[in-house]
Amino acid sequence: METGKLIKELRIKKGMTQEELAGKTEVSCRTIQRIENGQVDPRSYTLQMIAKALEVDFCLFTANEAGESEEREHNNNTWLGFLHLSGIIPVVFPTVLMWRAKKHKTKAMSRHYRSVISFQLMICGVLIGCLWVYWKANVTTPLLGVLLINTLLSITNTVKVLNGEPYIPSPFGKNENPD
Repeated sequence: METGKLIKELRIKKGMTQEELAGKTEVSCRTIQRIENGQVDPRSYTLQMIAKALEVDFCLFTANEAGESEEREHNNNTWLGFLHLSGIIPVVFPTVLMWRAKKHKTKAMSRHYRSVISFQLMICGVLIGCLWVYWKANVTTPLLGVLLINTLLSITNTVKVLNGEPYIPSPFGKNENPD
């Protein structure tokens, strides 16, 4: 439950109006309204004053914020999983678009992006070599092998990231995987 909704529910259970809660907390009535509507996130001091006025433990609000934090972390892992899944296609364009859309909203997106891009570029280079072998010797085994390894590694990294585990970094580039 969001903090604002929780405050509103507790206030109503106490039989208090927003004006009464504002008077007991030294917070304006408009701020109480904005908190309850989810328009603003109250500062810690404000939450402490509201908890005191509602005669509840302050930890009730911090536990609520921890749940919201876990939800955001799950959302981050989902986007990072999509980013690693885009590595199946050794074309960097979808990966770049995803990174640009989420780079400021998803924690660690840039680090994962660098790993996926360096992996995709490495696969592109190896595929060019495999295509040359196919062109000269008419042998498809190296080409199919590289595509299979690329797919398996991308799916493995996607699953690892979705489960919150460390992913397998690209052999090229910086190995900065402190997950």
